[in-house]
Amino acid sequence: MKTLILIDVQNDFIPGGSLAVPEGDQIIEPINNMLPKFDLVVATQDWHPANHKSFASNHPGKKEFEITQLQGMEQTLWPDHCVQKTRGAQFHPNLETGPIEAIFHKGMDPEIDSYSGFYDNGHKKSTGLAGYLEEKKAKEVYFCGLAADICVYYSILDALKLGIKAYLIEDASRPLDKEGFEVLKKELREKGCTILNSTDL
Repeated sequence: MKTLILIDVQNDFIPGGSLAVPEGDQIIEPINNMLPKFDLVVATQDWHPANHKSFASNHPGKKEFEITQLQGMEQTLWPDHCVQKTRGAQFHPNLETGPIEAIFHKGMDPEIDSYSGFYDNGHKKSTGLAGYLEEKKAKEVYFCGLAADICVYYSILDALKLGIKAYLIEDASRPLDKEGFEVLKKELREKGCTILNSTDL
Protein backbone atom coordinates (compact mmCIF):
# COMPACT_ATOMS: atom_id res chain seq x y z
CA MET A 1 0.00 0.00 0.00
CA LYS A 2 1.50 3.31 -1.13
CA THR A 3 1.36 5.53 1.95
CA LEU A 4 2.00 9.24 2.49
CA ILE A 5 2.80 10.65 5.92
CA LEU A 6 2.41 14.41 6.33
CA ILE A 7 4.62 15.59 9.17
CA ASP A 8 3.46 18.62 11.16
CA VAL A 9 2.05 20.82 8.37
CA GLN A 10 0.88 23.23 11.06
CA ASN A 11 0.46 26.99 11.22
CA ASP A 12 3.22 27.59 13.77
CA PHE A 13 5.79 26.07 11.36
CA ILE A 14 4.63 28.21 8.42
CA PRO A 15 5.97 31.77 7.85
CA GLY A 16 4.09 33.97 10.31
CA GLY A 17 4.01 31.19 12.92
CA SER A 18 5.95 31.14 16.18
CA LEU A 19 8.54 28.62 14.94
CA ALA A 20 8.43 29.36 11.23
CA VAL A 21 10.35 27.20 8.77
CA PRO A 22 11.67 29.28 5.83
CA GLU A 23 9.47 28.74 2.74
CA GLY A 24 7.29 26.36 4.77
CA ASP A 25 4.19 27.59 2.94
CA GLN A 26 5.66 26.44 -0.39
CA ILE A 27 5.10 22.77 0.43
CA ILE A 28 1.29 23.04 0.43
CA GLU A 29 0.78 23.03 -3.35
CA PRO A 30 2.99 20.00 -4.10
CA ILE A 31 1.35 18.10 -1.22
CA ASN A 32 -2.17 18.84 -2.46
CA ASN A 33 -1.22 17.89 -6.02
CA MET A 34 0.18 14.48 -5.08
CA LEU A 35 -2.50 13.38 -2.59
CA PRO A 36 -4.52 11.43 -5.21
CA LYS A 37 -1.45 9.29 -5.99
CA PHE A 38 -1.56 7.54 -2.60
CA ASP A 39 -3.66 4.66 -1.26
CA LEU A 40 -3.32 5.88 2.31
CA VAL A 41 -2.62 9.34 3.75
CA VAL A 42 -1.91 9.93 7.44
CA ALA A 43 -0.61 12.96 9.31
CA THR A 44 1.20 13.86 12.50
CA GLN A 45 0.58 16.92 14.64
CA ASP A 46 2.77 18.46 17.29
CA TRP A 47 0.26 18.71 20.14
CA HIS A 48 2.01 20.27 23.12
CA PRO A 49 0.53 21.21 26.49
CA ALA A 50 1.33 24.83 27.43
CA ASN A 51 3.68 23.64 30.20
CA HIS A 52 5.89 21.60 27.87
CA LYS A 53 9.48 21.51 29.06
CA SER A 54 10.85 22.02 25.53
CA PHE A 55 9.53 25.60 25.61
CA ALA A 56 12.10 28.20 26.64
CA SER A 57 9.28 30.10 28.39
CA ASN A 58 9.05 27.27 30.94
CA HIS A 59 12.72 27.69 31.95
CA PRO A 60 13.22 31.04 33.73
CA GLY A 61 16.47 32.68 32.67
CA LYS A 62 16.86 30.52 29.57
CA LYS A 63 16.60 31.81 26.00
CA GLU A 64 14.95 30.40 22.90
CA PHE A 65 17.23 28.02 20.93
CA GLU A 66 19.50 27.55 23.94
CA ILE A 67 20.60 23.93 24.53
CA THR A 68 19.76 22.27 27.84
CA GLN A 69 19.16 18.76 29.21
CA LEU A 70 15.75 17.11 29.32
CA GLN A 71 15.31 13.53 30.55
CA GLY A 72 19.07 13.06 30.22
CA MET A 73 19.10 14.11 26.56
CA GLU A 74 20.23 17.25 24.80
CA GLN A 75 17.24 19.50 24.22
CA THR A 76 16.88 22.68 22.18
CA LEU A 77 14.59 25.16 23.94
CA TRP A 78 12.00 26.24 21.41
CA PRO A 79 9.60 29.16 21.23
CA ASP A 80 6.12 28.14 22.40
CA HIS A 81 4.55 26.35 19.42
CA CYS A 82 1.70 24.02 18.47
CA VAL A 83 0.00 24.37 21.84
CA GLN A 84 -3.09 22.15 21.96
CA LYS A 85 -6.30 23.72 20.63
CA THR A 86 -4.59 26.92 19.43
CA ARG A 87 -4.57 28.20 15.86
CA GLY A 88 -0.83 27.53 15.68
CA ALA A 89 -1.43 23.82 16.22
CA GLN A 90 -3.98 23.59 13.41
CA PHE A 91 -3.09 22.35 9.93
CA HIS A 92 -2.38 25.06 7.38
CA PRO A 93 -5.78 26.25 6.06
CA ASN A 94 -4.83 25.56 2.43
CA LEU A 95 -3.85 21.94 3.11
CA GLU A 96 -6.34 19.47 1.68
CA THR A 97 -7.20 17.44 4.78
CA GLY A 98 -10.04 15.39 3.29
CA PRO A 99 -7.84 12.41 2.29
CA ILE A 100 -6.19 12.15 5.75
CA GLU A 101 -7.41 8.87 7.29
CA ALA A 102 -5.69 9.18 10.66
CA ILE A 103 -3.88 11.84 12.69
CA PHE A 104 -1.20 10.97 15.25
CA HIS A 105 -0.50 13.51 17.98
CA LYS A 106 3.00 13.79 19.43
CA GLY A 107 4.81 15.82 22.06
CA MET A 108 1.93 15.56 24.54
CA ASP A 109 4.04 14.51 27.54
CA PRO A 110 5.31 17.77 29.10
CA GLU A 111 8.46 16.04 30.36
CA ILE A 112 9.91 14.91 27.01
CA ASP A 113 9.97 16.16 23.43
CA SER A 114 8.86 14.07 20.48
CA TYR A 115 10.37 14.85 17.08
CA SER A 116 9.56 11.56 15.37
CA GLY A 117 6.03 10.67 14.38
CA PHE A 118 6.63 7.19 15.85
CA TYR A 119 8.13 7.70 19.32
CA ASP A 120 9.17 10.30 21.87
CA ASN A 121 12.84 11.29 21.84
CA GLY A 122 13.68 8.66 24.46
CA HIS A 123 11.88 5.93 22.51
CA LYS A 124 9.88 5.16 25.66
CA LYS A 125 6.38 5.77 24.36
CA SER A 126 4.89 4.96 20.96
CA THR A 127 2.39 7.20 19.19
CA GLY A 128 0.73 4.12 17.69
CA LEU A 129 1.80 5.03 14.16
CA ALA A 130 4.01 1.94 13.74
CA GLY A 131 1.21 -0.41 14.71
CA TYR A 132 -1.24 1.40 12.47
CA LEU A 133 1.04 1.10 9.44
CA GLU A 134 1.62 -2.57 10.19
CA GLU A 135 -2.11 -3.24 10.38
CA LYS A 136 -2.62 -1.40 7.09
CA LYS A 137 0.25 -3.45 5.56
CA ALA A 138 1.99 -0.21 4.58
CA LYS A 139 5.51 -1.25 3.57
CA GLU A 140 6.27 1.66 1.21
CA VAL A 141 6.01 4.97 3.04
CA TYR A 142 6.64 8.47 1.69
CA PHE A 143 7.41 11.31 4.11
CA CYS A 144 7.14 15.07 3.72
CA GLY A 145 6.42 18.13 5.84
CA LEU A 146 8.09 20.35 8.45
CA ALA A 147 10.74 20.66 9.49
CA ALA A 148 12.67 18.41 7.12
CA ASP A 149 15.80 18.40 9.28
CA ILE A 150 14.00 17.67 12.55
CA CYS A 151 10.62 15.94 12.69
CA VAL A 152 10.70 14.56 9.13
CA TYR A 153 14.31 13.39 9.56
CA TYR A 154 13.68 11.59 12.88
CA SER A 155 10.47 10.03 11.56
CA ILE A 156 12.36 8.57 8.60
CA LEU A 157 15.13 7.24 10.86
CA ASP A 158 12.54 5.42 12.96
CA ALA A 159 10.76 4.09 9.87
CA LEU A 160 14.03 2.64 8.56
CA LYS A 161 14.74 1.00 11.94
CA LEU A 162 11.27 -0.57 11.76
CA GLY A 163 12.11 -2.10 8.38
CA ILE A 164 9.87 0.23 6.38
CA LYS A 165 10.96 1.26 2.88
CA ALA A 166 11.13 5.02 3.35
CA TYR A 167 11.10 7.86 0.84
CA LEU A 168 11.61 11.60 1.39
CA ILE A 169 9.67 13.92 -0.91
CA GLU A 170 12.05 16.85 -0.96
CA ASP A 171 9.99 19.53 -2.71
CA ALA A 172 7.15 18.92 -0.22
CA SER A 173 9.49 19.46 2.76
CA ARG A 174 11.55 22.37 4.08
CA PRO A 175 14.32 22.41 6.71
CA LEU A 176 15.04 24.99 9.41
CA ASP A 177 18.75 24.75 8.54
CA LYS A 178 19.41 24.26 4.81
CA GLU A 179 23.14 23.61 5.11
CA GLY A 180 22.74 21.15 7.96
CA PHE A 181 20.05 19.35 6.02
CA GLU A 182 22.45 18.59 3.17
CA VAL A 183 24.52 16.52 5.64
CA LEU A 184 21.40 14.77 6.97
CA LYS A 185 20.24 13.89 3.43
CA LYS A 186 23.53 12.13 2.81
CA GLU A 187 23.03 10.14 6.03
CA LEU A 188 19.45 9.23 5.07
CA ARG A 189 20.58 7.96 1.66
CA GLU A 190 23.32 5.87 3.27
CA LYS A 191 20.74 4.31 5.60
CA GLY A 192 18.52 3.34 2.67
CA CYS A 193 16.11 6.25 2.22
CA THR A 194 15.25 7.26 -1.34
CA ILE A 195 14.99 11.02 -1.94
CA LEU A 196 12.77 12.27 -4.75
CA ASN A 197 10.37 15.04 -5.77
CA SER A 198 6.60 14.95 -5.98
CA THR A 199 6.81 15.13 -9.77
CA ASP A 200 8.71 11.80 -9.77
CA LEU A 201 5.75 9.90 -8.34
